[in-house]
Amino acid sequence: MLSQAVAATFRQHFGSTPLVVRAPGRVNLIGEHTDYNQGFVLPAAVDKEIYFAVALNNTTDINLYSSDLQEALSLPVADVHRTDTQWANYLLGVVAQFQQRGLTVPGFDCVFGGTVPIGAGMSSSAAVECGLAFALNQLMHTNLDRMTLAHMGQKAEHEYAGVKSGLMDQFASLFGRAGQVVRLDCRSLEYEYFPFDTSTTRIVLCNSGVKHSLASSEYNTRRQECEHGVAVLQKHYPQVQSLRDATAALLQAHQAEMGDVVYQRCLYVVQENERVDVACRALLAGDLADFGQQMYASHAGLRDQYQVSCRELDILVEAAHSLPGVYGARMMGGGFGGCTINLVAVDQVDQFVQQMTAAYQEQLGLKLETYQTTIVDGVGTMEAVASK
Repeated sequence: MLSQAVAATFRQHFGSTPLVVRAPGRVNLIGEHTDYNQGFVLPAAVDKEIYFAVALNNTTDINLYSSDLQEALSLPVADVHRTDTQWANYLLGVVAQFQQRGLTVPGFDCVFGGTVPIGAGMSSSAAVECGLAFALNQLMHTNLDRMTLAHMGQKAEHEYAGVKSGLMDQFASLFGRAGQVVRLDCRSLEYEYFPFDTSTTRIVLCNSGVKHSLASSEYNTRRQECEHGVAVLQKHYPQVQSLRDATAALLQAHQAEMGDVVYQRCLYVVQENERVDVACRALLAGDLADFGQQMYASHAGLRDQYQVSCRELDILVEAAHSLPGVYGARMMGGGFGGCTINLVAVDQVDQFVQQMTAAYQEQLGLKLETYQTTIVDGVGTMEAVASK
């Protein structure tokens, strides 16, 4: 087990018995590009995870070790700053968050490693941030709640990794619950759990293996287009604070003023929020077929209205649509590459992977990497493995 290996590496390096923490990556089943528009998302924590072994060391130094990269970094607690070592910045950003709250962080040792694939859109960075935040919160007895830790992880990402992410990734890692997905209201931060039957259905990610250079610039453009749409509506309806307050009818009434591109972007967001609501009702009714239809509709909106898909993702969704046992599929994440998320009946998973791999090779000449996941609890301790 990787948790035991990380704990063993810690004892080899530092000789003491650590606190062992597990921090999961996440998927988002539906609700894409809605977070920064104060809408709804439906993530879940999954069994691709980062494991931490952490202990206070009675010194004034922080000693970090990445077991995956076999790289180390040490620096004084009093001199926490962004470094040229990118993986360490996610961790140091978390330490800085404790310090910014006026909390004295003692010297500590940390070894971490995991199974969250890098660049697959499962938020390995959020798992790293939340795992260390949780461990330090335990070791320092600071009693910060999970929502506070999620905000600290998000700020670490903003300030030390330089990525202006929403809160969903950190939230999902900390608030995940086995066998359930969680709907987060990105405006009020209220959340609600919905049942997801992991005994009958697997979440399978298909990694397109591409990341088009458009991704970051187009992401910023989409945010600006949505803000422009809101600004148009605000001139007529001052109470509209975000697209969360808009309706399809309202958008249509001002389509000419917005222009067709901005109108389509805004309409996608309004409709995607509605799809999250319908998808949650489908889960309560145990209707995975209806849930899957919302996923397909989400992909069509991302492809045609929001225009953040790409040929590789479209081919993967189309190929999945015709296969037995597939309830639904869509692109997941910012777009222009990355993964599709697929809901597949457990007894069809092997055949699904085989046929998708063949189809991707045949149509694009590309190798397909897939990840089978199930829904698990959020960040937590694994004290038992520390002494094995």
